[in-house]
Amino acid sequence: MYPLAQILHSQGYFLTGSDNNETETLEAVRKMGIPVFMGQRAENVEGADLVVYSAAIMNDNPELIAARGSGATVVERCDLLGYVTGCYDNAVCISGTHGKTTASSMLTQIFVKANVDISCVIGGKLPIIGGSGRAGKSDIMVCEACEFVDTFLRLYPDVSVILNVDADHLEYFKTLDNIKKSFVKFANNASKAIIYNGDDQNTVEVVLKAEDKEKISFGFGEQNDYVAKIVEVKGLRTDFDVYFKGSLKGRATINVPGTHNVLNALAAIASAVYEGVSWEDIVTGLESFTGAIRRFQKIDEVGGITIVDDYAHHPAELSVTLNAAKALDFKRIWAVFQPLTYSRTKILLNDFKDALSIADIAVITDIMGSREKNTIGIYSRDLARIIPDSVFFDCDNETQDKQTAKRKMENFAEITDYICDNARPGDLVITCGCGDVYKLAKMLDKKLKEVYNG
Repeated sequence: MYPLAQILHSQGYFLTGSDNNETETLEAVRKMGIPVFMGQRAENVEGADLVVYSAAIMNDNPELIAARGSGATVVERCDLLGYVTGCYDNAVCISGTHGKTTASSMLTQIFVKANVDISCVIGGKLPIIGGSGRAGKSDIMVCEACEFVDTFLRLYPDVSVILNVDADHLEYFKTLDNIKKSFVKFANNASKAIIYNGDDQNTVEVVLKAEDKEKISFGFGEQNDYVAKIVEVKGLRTDFDVYFKGSLKGRATINVPGTHNVLNALAAIASAVYEGVSWEDIVTGLESFTGAIRRFQKIDEVGGITIVDDYAHHPAELSVTLNAAKALDFKRIWAVFQPLTYSRTKILLNDFKDALSIADIAVITDIMGSREKNTIGIYSRDLARIIPDSVFFDCDNETQDKQTAKRKMENFAEITDYICDNARPGDLVITCGCGDVYKLAKMLDKKLKEVYNG
C-alpha cells in the first residue's frame, strides 16, 4: 500500500488509512501528512470516494463491510495499482515466477543513479530509495508484476518483462498450462514491447503465442538479442560482458551472487536501454546495487559464522539461492526454511525436498498458514523426514492466533539456540521464506554476538 500512497499523495489526492499494528511504514505515512487510524472501524471510511483494501483483509472486516455499504467505489490494491500504471506513458512491468523484486530493484537503481525521476512500486525494500516505492515526475514507472491470482493482468504495461515461467501458486492455477496462458495475456497487454528470457523454454513458448509486437530477448544463449558472457566470479561479485545482436556493448558488474542474478541484470539492462538510459549510467547503477532487502541480504558475520536472509519460498527459488550459496567459499550451508501455506507445501513437497537437500543442513520451521487453515494435515515434519540431515520444529496442533504467534516466537528461539550450539566458523546460515523468518536471522545475530562477544 505504501508506494501507492506515495504516488497518489504526490498527485494531490487526500488520503487516510488504517492498520492494526504500529510499524516504521505507518510512521513514514504519517510524516507525509496522511492521517492513519489504529484499528479498523466502520467510521474510518466515512466520506471516502474510493476505498482500497489489501488481499490480507477478510470479508468480515468491519471497515470493509462499511465501505461496501457506503456507496463508495471499493477496490483491491491490485486494481488501484493497475489504475496507477495506466497513468504513465512508459510503465515497465516486470513479471516472472522468480526474480521480480531483484530485477525491478536493479532497474530502479539504474534509473535513480542516472538521475531519472521515476515512480516505482517494487516488492521489497531498496536502500537507495529508502523503501519499496517512490513518486517521481517523469513519465516512467517501474512496477513489479505479480502473477498470484492473475493480479498482473490488471496492470497496463507499456513494456512487459518476463523473467521466467514456472509452476507456482498451483492452488489457484492448478496446472502449468494455465500459468502459461496467464503470462500470454500479460505479454499481450504490453502496448509497446516484450522483453523476455530467451533461455527459459516456458517463457519462449509464452512469447511465441503472444501478439506480433516488438520482442527483445536476453540470456546466455547466442540466439538472444542481449547475451551475457561471464568473465570472472569473485565472492559476491560477478563481471560479465554484454553483447547486443553480436556486438559488444561493454562490461558490467553486479555485487549479488549467482548466474540467475546475471539474467536479472540483463533484463534490467535491456529495459533501461529501451527507455533511453546510457550504457555508462547502466553500468554505474548496476555496480552500485548490492541487493534489495531480503534478497540474499547479508545480515552479519559473527564468530566466523555468516548470516544471510533471503525471500526464497518456492522450490525453484530455493534451488537457485542454495546453489549460489554452495558456489561460494563456505564450509557448510545451513538452510533455515519457513514453508508458506499448507497447500503449497503439500503440492510441492518433493520439489521442496530436492531443493532443501542442496544445503548441508536443513532446518524446517512450522508452516506459516497465512490465508489458509491446516485442513489437509500437513506439517513441517512431513518435509523434514524426507530430507537428509534435517531437523524440524512445528506446533502439531490448531491454536488461536495469539497462541500461534507465541508458539512461533518460542519456536524461533529454539531454532536460534540449536544453530548457536551447532554452527561452526566458516558456516553460512541462510534464513529462507516470505513470512516472518527474517526475525529469526536477527535473533540469531543477537544470540551469536552474546556467545562470541560476551
